[in-house]
Amino acid sequence: MTIETDRLILREMTENDFNALYDVLADSDIMKHYPYTFDEDRVRGWIRKNIERYKIFGFGLWAVVLKETGEVIGDCGLTIQIINGQIKPEIGYHIRKDCQRQGYASEAARAVRDWTFLNTPFNIIYSYMKYANVPS
Repeated sequence: MTIETDRLILREMTENDFNALYDVLADSDIMKHYPYTFDEDRVRGWIRKNIERYKIFGFGLWAVVLKETGEVIGDCGLTIQIINGQIKPEIGYHIRKDCQRQGYASEAARAVRDWTFLNTPFNIIYSYMKYANVPS
């Protein structure tokens, strides 16, 4: 499964994406609104969990790749979350620090939104974050 935008490719993540995703998920500045910063084991688990999501649901968080360079700069996709006590589909993302504030997260999230409405039964999706996460 791949989704293309003007500047990005979203594709299923693999174990080969470990280093690139570690650079994102182990960065305490990027993860300051998440319950924890990832260590190596958590990043490996994150990748395995998303590979499992692809098999079970047909979606998960996908690797966000710059078309121009082929670099993985983060993840973005659809997951099932408990929001206010209810199970809901949610778009989430994490983008490498040097690639933030360039519109990549918005571009990827719009593509995931469009994919969701075309490829799932969901007619509404959510994006859930802490109130202090102003950039998101």
